[in-house]
Amino acid sequence: MNVRKNKLVSLAALGLVGGLALTACGGSETTTGSGSSDGGGMSAGGYAELSGNLAGSGASSAQNAQTAWTESFMGLVQAEGGDLTVTYDPTGSGTGREQFLSGQVKFAGTDAALDEEELAASAEQCNDTQAFDLPIYISPIAVVFNLEGIDSLNLTPEVIGGIFAGDITTWNDEAIAEHNPDVDLPDLDIVPVHRSDDSGTTENFTEYLSETAPDAWTHGPIETWPIDGGQSGDGTSGLISTVEGGNGTIGYADASQAGNLGTASIQVGEEFVEYSAEAAAKAVDVSPREEGREENDIVVELDRTTTEEGVYPIVLISYLALCGSYADSAEGEAVKAYASYIVSEEGQNTAAEAAGSAPISEELRTEAQAAIDGITVG
Repeated sequence: MNVRKNKLVSLAALGLVGGLALTACGGSETTTGSGSSDGGGMSAGGYAELSGNLAGSGASSAQNAQTAWTESFMGLVQAEGGDLTVTYDPTGSGTGREQFLSGQVKFAGTDAALDEEELAASAEQCNDTQAFDLPIYISPIAVVFNLEGIDSLNLTPEVIGGIFAGDITTWNDEAIAEHNPDVDLPDLDIVPVHRSDDSGTTENFTEYLSETAPDAWTHGPIETWPIDGGQSGDGTSGLISTVEGGNGTIGYADASQAGNLGTASIQVGEEFVEYSAEAAAKAVDVSPREEGREENDIVVELDRTTTEEGVYPIVLISYLALCGSYADSAEGEAVKAYASYIVSEEGQNTAAEAAGSAPISEELRTEAQAAIDGITVG
């Protein structure tokens, strides 16, 4: 079935449908520390006092969403007479966390939540408090490939692991052909493409492989690609560009940037599931919280091995890393206002429309807003 051409349109539409498994947007309002409740993060007139520059960096997977968020948010601020510039540099998750922990930026986007060591180190930049994570962006990771005349393939976890480990090397390999009997697979070398930077997308992808195909992928979950050689790209856009520019190439990237590349349906239980916002939301819906975190540190432990019907398990949750306290009042208020907009119903629908992501649930929005309200400033 060829649905590739309509996939980005359908993703955006799904992100706005109230029936998503994880979404219960309704007409609820978002309450902030300013006592506001307009669903956009602040009350009327609340943006007028925001000014200066607010910089963040991190995950390139959510680049389209962050672009939409910054532009929409600054438009709201300017409409009320404020003068705040918000920028986001898609440097990759690892670099974003490093810049956040070194004080170069005031928030970070990351596809891998802050670990124990990073949380401990955050006190130096966070006014003697600990940083925390908020889930802001849910999206499938697409397995993308460039094969002339082929738009879609069924791939098992073992086949994907074998390809990226370098053990399955031709497209007409029997392991691929077995689940694609109607596809004329070429006798062509497979060219795996990986991220060259420290990448939360890579960590999510390899975590999936290590849990679902441990015999094929023996390197475990990693942010930095462990195998020497091969082709690579810097950031999501760099990987996509490398796959697009090759022949027989295959890679992994946030589905919002898959473009016109072929994509794989992934075996889950007895079925092969295409990526979609709905299927990604279901993956989060069936997963528990990570234990041992502070109450305001909201991290989901994704169940990669689920066999639930209609679940697409190669999914990433991009987190917003924030400080528990900001010494500079103006910076702190700007961070709280921007974060409140991101997690609001309006902000989540903005990302869904721009990037085809699945909005976080009403329950998560409420919890995230409470964590943002708890940030102290000055």
